[in-house]
Amino acid sequence: MIDFDVVVIGAGHAGCEAGYATAKLGFKTCLLTINLDVVGQMSCNPAIGGLAKGHIVREIDALGGLMAKVIDKTGIQFRMLNKSRGPAVQAPRAQADKVMYRLEMRKLLEETENLYLIQDIASEIVVKNGEVSKVILESGNVISCKKVIVSTGTFLGGKIFIGDKTYPAGRTNEIPSLTLADNLRDLGFELTRFKTGTPARVHKNSIDFSKMERQDGDVPPPFFSFNPPKREVEQIPCYLTYTNEKTHEIIFKNIHRSSLYSGLIQGVGPRYCPSIEDKLKKFPDRERHQVFLEPESRFTVEYYVNGVSTSLPVEVQYRYLRTIKGLENVEILRPGYAIEYFSISPLSLKVSLESKEIKGLYFAGQINGTSGYEEAAGQGLIAGINAALSLKDREPVVLGRDQSYIGVMIDDLVTKGVDEPYRMFTSRSEYRLLLDHYTADKRLMPIGYEVGLIDEETFKKMVDKYEKIDKYLNEVVSLSVKKVLREDFFSDFPSIDKSKVHTFEKLLKRPEVNFDVVSPYLKEEFKPDYSLEVEKAVKYNGYIEREFARVEKHKDLERVKIPEGFDYNISGLSREVREKLEKVRPVNLAQASRIPGVTPASISIIYLTLTKKRKK
Repeated sequence: MIDFDVVVIGAGHAGCEAGYATAKLGFKTCLLTINLDVVGQMSCNPAIGGLAKGHIVREIDALGGLMAKVIDKTGIQFRMLNKSRGPAVQAPRAQADKVMYRLEMRKLLEETENLYLIQDIASEIVVKNGEVSKVILESGNVISCKKVIVSTGTFLGGKIFIGDKTYPAGRTNEIPSLTLADNLRDLGFELTRFKTGTPARVHKNSIDFSKMERQDGDVPPPFFSFNPPKREVEQIPCYLTYTNEKTHEIIFKNIHRSSLYSGLIQGVGPRYCPSIEDKLKKFPDRERHQVFLEPESRFTVEYYVNGVSTSLPVEVQYRYLRTIKGLENVEILRPGYAIEYFSISPLSLKVSLESKEIKGLYFAGQINGTSGYEEAAGQGLIAGINAALSLKDREPVVLGRDQSYIGVMIDDLVTKGVDEPYRMFTSRSEYRLLLDHYTADKRLMPIGYEVGLIDEETFKKMVDKYEKIDKYLNEVVSLSVKKVLREDFFSDFPSIDKSKVHTFEKLLKRPEVNFDVVSPYLKEEFKPDYSLEVEKAVKYNGYIEREFARVEKHKDLERVKIPEGFDYNISGLSREVREKLEKVRPVNLAQASRIPGVTPASISIIYLTLTKKRKK
């Protein structure tokens, strides 16, 4: 028997962050993987970030995780999305070199003290007196442990579908985890079949890029991490093309041969990442759909055909791909496929991502019903932090909905549950003006530092950054325009009425004015170190203050704690409301108020009951 403090089952994006966190915080950790060669593998698209997802990556970095550091070192194209819109919906995105990403991730993990990567398959989690005690492996080896984090991705009972062909796999041609699903069921977890899919990968030399729209990265590249690498990035372009009537005709004629529509697939698929078959069924009036050609690596000829995920037979994939402009002679290197896998109900978890029933057992990633690398990594980091804090007899980190998108995601999962794969969007947050990716460091780095994942030098650098921003906001923006800008500014911008913009702050609030415009006219002593952050603070100050007021109002409900084991058999609560409350077991009135079907009247009844009990 081998002794570890923590066993992490699965070395995908959730498992990598979880294993790194527990090891970095001082605990001997086993990161268990079916195949050491694909640690941190990108199973689907070769990209990190995007709307809301890019926010999560910045939050992971602020807490001390790995994803931002790895993509910054290995990205081959970087872009800031929605640059023309407000900061709340801007987001960084990067094309990854899939080969280098997993190699860099593995390198960082193997260099982490207390972390041991082991290739084997977990077949059983042994629970003794309501607490995890060991993990039994397929090889016959046994690992004793105090904490287990399950992050199996699509490998738990995974099954691949291509047309009428199906075979067990966690990823194409990679063996799945089968016996662990039965073990989790025996431990009392409700398992659900979910489905996702991936498009074909095609040969670079068979693509006619001249017929497509080229999309280049931003210069300089917008890196993700607080301490970005000093590297010159030779950015590789992506290309945009479209499906057409002929494409749709071939798919419709063969849709009965798709695993999804033939009845072979029983699992629920992701609403916001549908297959091309699903798109045509749900949007029959659309004449075309976007198709992005994305490079997978500097070192391979593979291109990812984003937008046409499918479970159609390979010969049909050839036929419809060759109707798309630029792909007339395309050669498929790997066919697209659908995959079914097991997930648990996240309603069985606490906000710490620990099981409500089994002490020391945590879950993170797709097994909790989410989709996406970033969502998985965010959960993995929190599960790892909380497993380590529990071993130190410290309270778990619980991120509020006003603190981070990771907090929004976890609260959604454990409060509302999922009936389809969950994907993060900025619209899921009621406080998204407070959660822009620019301020992730300010919001979350104090937590990462206090936990022990952020070093003192980085933390002091963040504190210094915001001291400079605050000083500029307090001492400069209220000054007169004449004092801050050279006299020739208004001569060059006659459309701006200088009688209405006496102060520099009022000038910056104008929608057509930003630091790019005023920078050439700024007197040297008034040039800020962090112009983007200053500009955002000035332009959105009123809205942000309003959001903070809403947060404070809602905190009244958060302060009313609901004791563990609270009896909801209260007069005035319907049976339906009681059942929902018993299933979720909210920790406070704020969480209870977010449970679907729990009315404001029900919250009032619970509050009165709690108040009476305290008085007694």
